Amino acid sequence: MEKSTELLDSLYQHMITYYSGDPKRIQHFVKVHSFARLIGHMEAIPDETLFILEAAAYVHDIGIKPAERLYGSCSGKYQEELGPAPAADMLKECGFSPKQIERITYLVGHHHTYRNIDGMDYQILVEADFLVNFYEDDTKADAIHHAYEAIFRTVSGRDICRTIYHKQK
Repeated sequence: MEKSTELLDSLYQHMITYYSGDPKRIQHFVKVHSFARLIGHMEAIPDETLFILEAAAYVHDIGIKPAERLYGSCSGKYQEELGPAPAADMLKECGFSPKQIERITYLVGHHHTYRNIDGMDYQILVEADFLVNFYEDDTKADAIHHAYEAIFRTVSGRDICRTIYHKQK
C-alpha cells in the first residue's frame, strides 16, 4: 500500500475513534471527504494537494468536541479556534510531515472563513462541506442558491451542487 494511502487510512481510523459513539459526526466527515476527493479528482489537482485536501476533510470538524466542552457551542468560529491543536496532535501521531501538518491545520483553522481562500485544497474543502451541510441542515433553496453564487468556484463543485439540488445554470 502506498504511504499516502496508509497515512490517510490511519487518520480515518483515528477520527472514527475520536468520534466514537457519535455516528452523525462520523458520517459527516466521511461524506465531506468523499465529495472533497471526488471534486479534487475532477479538478485534476496535484497529488500532494489532493492528499492535503483528503486529510483536512477527515479532520476539518475536530474542533467541535473542545468547542462544546469549553463553550457549550459548536459554532464555526470556535471550531476554527480550537481545531488546529488536536488536529496537529492526531496528524503527528499518524506520521504526517510538519509541512503537511502546517497546511492541514491551517485549513482546519479557516474552513468556516469564506474570504481570502488561498488554494484549491481550501476551496474544495469549503465546497464539499457546504454540499454535505445543505443536506444535513435541510437548507432551503434560496439559501443554497445564495451559497452557490457566493461560495462555489470550481466547475466540478458547481456541477455537483446543481445536480444534487436541481440548480439551473
